Amino acid sequence: MMYLIASLQVSIADLIMLTAGGILLGVTVFYFISSRRSNRTSPAELQKVNRGLDEWKRKYFNDIEAKEKQLDDLSQRNLEHEENMKIYMVELNELRKQVKELNQELKSTKESYSQQAPAPVVETGGKGDYMAQLRQAQNSLLEHNEKINQLLEQIDVVKENEERQQEIIKTNEALHEQIEDLRNALLEKESEISHIRQKQNLTSEMTSMLDNAYTEFNTLQSKMVKLETQLASSKILGVDYEDLKEANIKMSRQLEETRSRSQALNSENQQLQAQLNETEEKLRESNFQRQQLQKRVGYLEELNNDLKQVTEANKKLEGQIKRIGELESMLHMIAEERDQLKGRK
Repeated sequence: MMYLIASLQVSIADLIMLTAGGILLGVTVFYFISSRRSNRTSPAELQKVNRGLDEWKRKYFNDIEAKEKQLDDLSQRNLEHEENMKIYMVELNELRKQVKELNQELKSTKESYSQQAPAPVVETGGKGDYMAQLRQAQNSLLEHNEKINQLLEQIDVVKENEERQQEIIKTNEALHEQIEDLRNALLEKESEISHIRQKQNLTSEMTSMLDNAYTEFNTLQSKMVKLETQLASSKILGVDYEDLKEANIKMSRQLEETRSRSQALNSENQQLQAQLNETEEKLRESNFQRQQLQKRVGYLEELNNDLKQVTEANKKLEGQIKRIGELESMLHMIAEERDQLKGRK
């Protein structure tokens, strides 16, 4: 009877061990299934994030196309402005030629009057020739007056061009200020890029740590599989229950720690990837703005050169206008002398 009771007690202990092992197996299987489900759900979330990023990239490229269209319009306007400046320069050259011709004609008329003025004092019989010369002088004076009126109209046009040039100078100064602001912004962005590169280095370190954690997790999974196989086999009956319990507790703690680490590292990796995408987009924008600034600076330098040439031409025109005024005063003097000669006759 005592032997039977002892055998029954041993069988009950074995039953307790088997039930405890079954409970442990159920817990481990449930944990692995839940972990696999969580790992399966993460790619779906990544797909959603990728879709959002694709939509944002589409919007970004659409904005870039709109800005490129605006730049094309501005370049066309700049070309038209350059063509107008070339036309103005041609007109200025023509005006210079006309002024030179007028100066030559005025000199010739002055010389003719200086030669013809003493004629009535020396000779009295050549009145008919003198009257014909006076008529020719009148006709030439009328032609000169018409040319002077044309020059005055052209001078008004030149004044309008000067006003336009002043407006261009003001816009040029404003563009210089914008360029300085953009340069400061570029410097700030470069500093941000340096910080972001440091973050990239940190992300590489974090990814290496994640890889190590995943390898440890895989090793733990392999160990758990081995334990499951050992529990399934008959050899597990000879293993002590307390040792298995302690090993299971240690493994569960390690799994929880690795899981928390992996989640934290995944969240940090996602944040760093988002920051990397933002920095890449900022780099693209900064490069695009640099190209625009280089184009604007070249165009502004060309405008400055054209403005210098136009200002020099305006100064020359002002000197020529002063000469024309002197010639007009001389023409008035000649007309008064002609009237006096007529009165004497």
